[in-house]
Amino acid sequence: MKEGLQKWFAVPLWKRILLALVLGVIVGAIWGEGAQSIRWMGDVFIRLIQMVVVPLVFITIVSGLVAMGDPQKLGSLGIKTLAVYMLTTAMAISIGLLIAFLVQPGEGVDISGATPGVVNEPMPLSERLLSIIPTNPVAALADGNILSIIFFAILFGIGILMVGQKAKPIADLMDGGTHVMLKLTHWVMEVAPFGVFALIAWVAGTQGVSALLQVVALALTVLAACVMHVCFTYGIFVKSGLKLNPLHFFRGAKNAMLVAFSTSSSSATLPVSMSVAESNLGIRPVVASTVLPLGATINMDGTALYVGIVSVFAAQVFGVDLSFMDYVLIAGSTTMVSVGTAAVPGASIFLMSAVMDTIGLAPGQIALVIGFILPFDRPLDMLRTSVNVTGDLVVATAVARWENEFDQEIFDRGHVE
Repeated sequence: MKEGLQKWFAVPLWKRILLALVLGVIVGAIWGEGAQSIRWMGDVFIRLIQMVVVPLVFITIVSGLVAMGDPQKLGSLGIKTLAVYMLTTAMAISIGLLIAFLVQPGEGVDISGATPGVVNEPMPLSERLLSIIPTNPVAALADGNILSIIFFAILFGIGILMVGQKAKPIADLMDGGTHVMLKLTHWVMEVAPFGVFALIAWVAGTQGVSALLQVVALALTVLAACVMHVCFTYGIFVKSGLKLNPLHFFRGAKNAMLVAFSTSSSSATLPVSMSVAESNLGIRPVVASTVLPLGATINMDGTALYVGIVSVFAAQVFGVDLSFMDYVLIAGSTTMVSVGTAAVPGASIFLMSAVMDTIGLAPGQIALVIGFILPFDRPLDMLRTSVNVTGDLVVATAVARWENEFDQEIFDRGHVE
């Protein structure tokens, strides 16, 4: 028994997760609806990750800011972070719209038999911005409102810096708390293969890969756009912009990418992203603790790409001819929607109405499109979440390198198991 456990833990975690993914698909395909009975294992894994997200985000942000030693550095770091996030999102939307235009996934598709879905009203931008400032920081922590937590953590960290020596006990507490939370994250990740197996088996068994056959053109369009964005936008940026080996990057990021694929949640993957950022990619805590939580909330490249493609798909289904300005409107509104999308499974599907409304689709048509997509949104959500998390790590690597908070030695050896 002991020898078997040693052999199990000797296998690199990413290989155990990948094996769990494959086995989950096989078991789910064979077992069918019965796979629902093991979903609880996946739910346990998700709850364990969610358990560490809020304290990890708050403690590591505060600790990272204190480690800066200079509040002015936060401004430089923040500007670069937001600029690169917006740039990669723009690239993702452009790639999605281009491939949707070329492939024409909506041509000849009949969705008249779909059950209309629920169309939610998008949150106004002013309300979204106002919600960032928590009226009660404790309530924000309890509710898991990541943007509000980030806002309060930044103010709290700057406050510690400004107070100086008198706040040293709090600074030391946060530093020690960071190490404790990362250790807890490591323990939780050992449960990942079992949770991933159960989640994938449940998806394959209850929804099935066959569900995608109903919309194979749309699924292939999304897949092609995701692959192109990851390989070209991220790959070229890492190689040409950062002068780093993209293979080293992708190998170092693989644990986070696999967990993102299985959980369909950037927020749930955040502890794993922070772990691989520091241990595999050489991103120092001062950057990892600030850039990644922000990215999990506002950087939704995969979501932006997906919403753009679905909007073009809808226009093609209903015979709406899109002009160049229509594509510009889709790109602009998609950017706003993707920034406001919650980092949880399936959140974007109910925000598509804001984008489709800009190209003149009626509420009934929008509801019909959402109802058509909803049954097989989960597999597509897995793809776009993996893109989102990869983008977070690319931006964190870039900012760390530009801010001299990057360890080249860890990056070069981090991909070696």
